[in-house]
Amino acid sequence: MNIQELYQKTDAILERCGKEERSMIAVLQAVQEEYSYLPREVFPYLSKQMGLSEAHIYGVATFYENFSLEPKGKYVIKVCDGTACHVRKSIPILEKLRSELKLADGKNTTDDLLFTVETVSCLGACGLAPALTVNGKVHPTMTPEKAVELIETLRRENA
Repeated sequence: MNIQELYQKTDAILERCGKEERSMIAVLQAVQEEYSYLPREVFPYLSKQMGLSEAHIYGVATFYENFSLEPKGKYVIKVCDGTACHVRKSIPILEKLRSELKLADGKNTTDDLLFTVETVSCLGACGLAPALTVNGKVHPTMTPEKAVELIETLRRENA
């Protein structure tokens, strides 16, 4: 990552969102939107620019589940494991995705940064269970086989 580019983009975000403490979440959201995660190098820079401790900013970033300190893939797949999806067998879908993408335990993102697989407690699509989303788009009544087809389609789109 080019550190000067990071600082320039962060400066533009700070100009847009503000440098006050009350702007911190908006700033972190904008940085994450730019990079798909919060690069570690941004914390000392934000600390200096916002006049807040690095520990305070890091604490906010790690408190909220929506912030990620690890790079995410181009396609973020969220597999629902809420009650309706779980009962309708969402776990075999998750296992098939992880197997197909060769994601070992504790690893959520493929080495090529094309896919990230996460579980969520609920997508709010219980009537479509089991469901998953790809970058926010709901894919209903999923099966392990349909999940593999979806991965293959996304790979073809990136070939």
